[in-house]
Amino acid sequence: MNQQSFFYAIEPFVRRLPSVERPTGHVHFKRKLSWTLAILLLYFILGNIPLFGLSAASIDLFSSYRAFFAGSFGTMMLLGIGPIVTASIVLQLLVGAEIIKLNLSDPRDQAIYQGTQKALVFLMVAVEGLPQVLGGYLLPDEGVANALGVSLGIISLLIFIQVFIGGSLIVYMDEVVSKWGVGSGVGLFIVAGISQQLVTGLINPATGEAGLSVGIIPKWIDIIRLQLISFDTLFTSEGIRFIMITGGILALISTILIILLVVLVESTRIEIPLAHSRVRGARGRFPVKLVYASVLPMILVRAIQANIEMLGALLASRLGTVSTATVTGEGVTTVYTGYSSLLGNFISQSQFDAATGAAISGQSPQPVSGLMYFLSPIGGPEDWIPSMVTTSTAGMAELGFSPIAGWQILLHVLTDSAFLIIGGILFAIFWIETTGMGPKSVAAKIHNSGLQVPGYRRNPASIEKLMERYIPKVTVIGGVIIGVLTLIASLMGTLGGAGGTGLLLAVSIVYRLYEQIASEQIQEMYPMMQKFFGASA
Repeated sequence: MNQQSFFYAIEPFVRRLPSVERPTGHVHFKRKLSWTLAILLLYFILGNIPLFGLSAASIDLFSSYRAFFAGSFGTMMLLGIGPIVTASIVLQLLVGAEIIKLNLSDPRDQAIYQGTQKALVFLMVAVEGLPQVLGGYLLPDEGVANALGVSLGIISLLIFIQVFIGGSLIVYMDEVVSKWGVGSGVGLFIVAGISQQLVTGLINPATGEAGLSVGIIPKWIDIIRLQLISFDTLFTSEGIRFIMITGGILALISTILIILLVVLVESTRIEIPLAHSRVRGARGRFPVKLVYASVLPMILVRAIQANIEMLGALLASRLGTVSTATVTGEGVTTVYTGYSSLLGNFISQSQFDAATGAAISGQSPQPVSGLMYFLSPIGGPEDWIPSMVTTSTAGMAELGFSPIAGWQILLHVLTDSAFLIIGGILFAIFWIETTGMGPKSVAAKIHNSGLQVPGYRRNPASIEKLMERYIPKVTVIGGVIIGVLTLIASLMGTLGGAGGTGLLLAVSIVYRLYEQIASEQIQEMYPMMQKFFGASA
């Protein structure tokens, strides 16, 4: 690569970015576990520190993606891993399309790639945070501004600074886990967020829709106690719908089913026999999993949808026609705001105390028609069962929008299906090429570790040729499987609103974390294996 190229020109800058020092020797498993738990604790602490000066009427622009972005609205962790994922998407696409010609097997190019990615993450923190502040989604609290004697603009600036600090901290938290802990920080934060939602979906006693508890266990206690369903109506269409949807049984079945299916596909693999060239009798196997690229590429697919939806909402609110409708009832005033543009129609809503006018809550703009509606993800039965779609899109009648037609719902489902499956394939391919999991990289790793495939010449080219028979095909098949599983979970819904993508990610990450812990223990017992697993001796 030309030394005068752009990336070599910015090399001094990216190398000066603060970074977590890589360990010089093997890190003991107990120490790795300590670092991992410490970062996890810090993540939960930051996720419970509210943004100073944020109004209760603020709107969560990424509410539909909150689960697998591992963020917490209204706190220092508002952006979650969103900037990291977005930066990764941009670079993977550019490298995969060979627009950026970096040789990731070259240590220098790899260092430039990682440094550029970190710089891009900081840029994405600003790109994702600033529009929310300037676009009127993260609103400053007038009471705080009056108490401090400053303008609302100053409070908005303080909110952005806090968001930027939180987004920057998660970058280094991820780096600490990746270098000093077990697994990756991104995976750890996803599991933490999804687990929290699943626990909430099981036992949360807070009152939710229909006056029932949010958690499925207290919800069914309420149903039985209040005798909300009788044996006479149990097998009617309304009774079945009440049990499966309102009662959350469908979400429970979906959650259990996805967990079992993910464990099944994660444990399905092709094992290529290996033998050590210098140690007679030392044998092993290289596993090529059915989901070879893992489910992490699915984050990239959903992140693209999230960024498209955010851009569409911002453009519609700025360039489209705005209309409002107000409904008052039970002491609450609900203001529906509609945005109409060439990209489609969006509806957002805000609730205020009817007596005092104090803000109670806000909801992010949701696409209800047009291109943005078709590109938005399916979040559960309420997004594709026609009768539920009508009731879940409140404000359409008040704003004069046409109801969502059956063909639009069908096209929405088909578009999301195509997005998940095709995106799963493409990003799985990009993932293995940019993370050293491709045939060439694997062959080099096996060769350098002193291992060989019995019956094949001991050179990287022979091993690479063998790997090319399996890895590319399995990568594509795995991408399709993950896309289909995500679609099934999204259609059926999950406990706690974790979402199909979030649940899939959490289960897969936990399974792989279990395998990594097992490999760490093997390395502790057999130091010779550290070279193959990539650890420092």
